[in-house]
Amino acid sequence: MFLTISTTGTKERPATDLGFLLHKHPGKSQAFSTSYGTAHVLYPEADDERCTAALLLEVDTVALVRRGKGKGRGGAPDAALAQYVNDRPYAASSLLAVALSAVFSSAMRGVCTALPERAGQPLPLRIEVPALPARGGPGLVGRLFEPLGWTVTAEPVALDSEFPEWGDSRYVHLVLASQTLTLAEALRHLYVLLPVLDDAKHYWVAPDEVDKLLRAGEGWLSDHPEQKLITSRYLARRWSLTREAMERLELVRLAEADDSAVEEIDNAVAAEAETEQKPTPLAVQRRDAIVAALTESGAARVLDLGCGQGQLVQALLKDPRFTQIVGVDVSVRALTIAARRLKLDRMGERQAARVQLLQGSLAYTDNRLKGYDAAVLSEVIEHLDLPRLPALEYAVFGAARPRTVLVTTPNVEYNVRWETLPAGHVRHGDHRFEWTREEFRSWAHAVAERHSYEVEFRPVGPDDPEVGPPTQLAVFRMRDTDKKEAKAA
Repeated sequence: MFLTISTTGTKERPATDLGFLLHKHPGKSQAFSTSYGTAHVLYPEADDERCTAALLLEVDTVALVRRGKGKGRGGAPDAALAQYVNDRPYAASSLLAVALSAVFSSAMRGVCTALPERAGQPLPLRIEVPALPARGGPGLVGRLFEPLGWTVTAEPVALDSEFPEWGDSRYVHLVLASQTLTLAEALRHLYVLLPVLDDAKHYWVAPDEVDKLLRAGEGWLSDHPEQKLITSRYLARRWSLTREAMERLELVRLAEADDSAVEEIDNAVAAEAETEQKPTPLAVQRRDAIVAALTESGAARVLDLGCGQGQLVQALLKDPRFTQIVGVDVSVRALTIAARRLKLDRMGERQAARVQLLQGSLAYTDNRLKGYDAAVLSEVIEHLDLPRLPALEYAVFGAARPRTVLVTTPNVEYNVRWETLPAGHVRHGDHRFEWTREEFRSWAHAVAERHSYEVEFRPVGPDDPEVGPPTQLAVFRMRDTDKKEAKAA
């Protein structure tokens, strides 16, 4: 994939000043290593009248697959072929946007020590991207770039020139021209809008992406007519991040309209209110209780059965005492989200060796789950129909037989304390049942007796004197004689 940036000049103001502005010498080609391949900068033409800089990104597709989905660390099995057969080496995407930012970082900030006055002046610019994915077609390309001062030519690329009846592909050949923009502004436009048009990102979108968007969008995004679409797509449609970005952009717009600083506008909340402590969410209290119990047990190799989107796995990875962490879930989609949350594609080899995500059902025995120190069933059992509980019980306590098993489940008696929960309703639409403290203890004691475990019960969350805690935790420990047999095995 590549793009070209061209400008024209005179003998007094030669076009080769582009080399100073980009901090890349026109007389030689240069190569830069990136996380996903090699970026090359070269100049097909460079004289006083016309200068063109080309950014060519050679994507290492095999390395991209290995970093993101290799070694069994999550990912959708049905997407395995798509990891190798795709448009990544050829079409502009967030990969090219990241390379643009890395290679031309100073130019994007408008910094040029050799020609400081030239960096802040408009240039006659022509930018060409031969293959650009455009989800929304040429019309959307125009709606995104034209309000920024570009003259846009977006020609659809045919699916196959030999078969015109097949119609156009989702790619366009893009040419942008402007006489009124600085080079820094042009690069920031590309950095944001290339992944927006592709409507995809090759990496997990974390909260710091909001700051990146606002930095690159400074001076133009707050007033753009397609602001909402740009923000949503750039942040991979993560609604919480999109909402935060939109709120901050509105503050910028108000500050500009009032000729004030953003800090002066954003002063509706008193400073002392910011110091008030918010109650710790129950999910966080539950994870803390589980981590504490695992630490107390001395477990090093841990199974998170029904790991969902990987919140507990993420918490365990922060503690080096847990040397091997395996997340198991029946949902491929949940495992994909977990892989993104954990940033497996960017994780170092040593850290990656500690974690593994497996797809599997807890209703069946699985030899992959044998030999671990501890297993966690956090908010899992209530999602199963009661007739299927014996199968899960045998798969975990009878076949896998970790030395410690932690089980958490809601306490239905506490539901009367939830003001927003209608009477008689369970906490989640997928809960097949919710037990009282007595029902949970009766089940846990029977399981422990059948499989030679001892069990202890602990409250999670505020322990109400009348209805008990919101979450109940059972800690199963294998009896000593069985521990010896398991260790020998």
